[in-house]
Amino acid sequence: MGRSVSLGAYMLLSRYGESWFARKLDTNTERRGIASLPRPDGPLIWINVTSVSGADAILTLCRRLLNQNPALNCLITTQTDAATQALQGQIPSRMIHQYIPADATPYITAFLDHWKPDLCVWTESEFQPAFVVQTKRRSIPTIYIDASMSAQSFRQYRLFNGMTASLLQRFDHILTRDAPSKKHLQNLGAPTGNIEISGRLNAGPSPIPHDETQRKALARAIGGRSVWLAALTHEGEEESIIAAHKVARRSYPELLLVLAPRDAQRGSAIADMLRGQDCAVAQRSKSQQIDRQTDIYIADTPDEMGLWYRLAPVSFIGGSLVAKGGHNPLAAAALGSAILHGPAVSNFAAAYDTLLAADACIPVTDAADLAMKLETVLSPERAAQLATAAWGAYGDDDTATDRVFDLLQSYFPKEAS
Repeated sequence: MGRSVSLGAYMLLSRYGESWFARKLDTNTERRGIASLPRPDGPLIWINVTSVSGADAILTLCRRLLNQNPALNCLITTQTDAATQALQGQIPSRMIHQYIPADATPYITAFLDHWKPDLCVWTESEFQPAFVVQTKRRSIPTIYIDASMSAQSFRQYRLFNGMTASLLQRFDHILTRDAPSKKHLQNLGAPTGNIEISGRLNAGPSPIPHDETQRKALARAIGGRSVWLAALTHEGEEESIIAAHKVARRSYPELLLVLAPRDAQRGSAIADMLRGQDCAVAQRSKSQQIDRQTDIYIADTPDEMGLWYRLAPVSFIGGSLVAKGGHNPLAAAALGSAILHGPAVSNFAAAYDTLLAADACIPVTDAADLAMKLETVLSPERAAQLATAAWGAYGDDDTATDRVFDLLQSYFPKEAS
């Protein structure tokens, strides 16, 4: 393993720069390596997540790992509030979230002493140098998945080529999104024998779970009414959704809207706003039932999106009529719900591009456009056409996730399963 003067200088700063880091961290003790939760018993895999789309992909991967290994626990760390919010309400049992500490040796020591991970995983385009060095010193296997290196990032990393090469040589495995990323990383010093192309890690089309008893009960309550879902909505876009719903009800008088806000705690405020517009509202968090008079059902309970996608043949994916970057459309696609979305989908641009190219989703620009296109998609024939196209665009073949899963699984002995 090559030695690097610049890496040595960085590690020196990391060791003695604690007071500088502390001034930047305000009161977030997790960012200083102080855990807010106990370490669970049994093997633990630690995965650091960078982006919103990466958070969704890692959730899919971790659910699969946890299902396969009943004794395993997953620790997910994030640095940004956006990635953290993407995990809220979706974390299953045996998965823990913490903010990643700053890259300062005292904080890293506290973090590793507490969590004692059996495997460390970095994702996408970022890893923290001092963390990589410290995990290697402790002989903790460290791998880099969904590795992405753009031409611009490559030019920046070349300025510290010796440091970058020394860090890349510390990874036991590197799985890249594509051939250009592999080439850039190899040119920066990644060992040829430890790097391969696995493809982009996506949230995948695997169905998210649900309570079948609840689905049957809700289906009986809905009866033969047409129904659509506004999924993961944010403040500022419900007004457009309600306006579209009112227009669509002229053609579908018994149309029911299931509105599932991204932040379930907003449910009561939304219900109050709707009642002020003379809408007949039922609220799930208050155990209110759907009846023939219900216009809008507020689905303000966590961890039930699998239920709503199964009940609604048409879904508008929220966070896309406001500047939130959208949410993952593949969960709806996997469960046969036709997809509408607004223009702000930067967090999942690749997924939406694939769906759009396959005529498997419908973009809208505003409330009026949503109303017009919603009426068209509510036709059972058009909804089925879109849902079939979405499934065809992705199918059940996710080789990237399969390869990453197989690699991570290889680190855990059979007796931990």
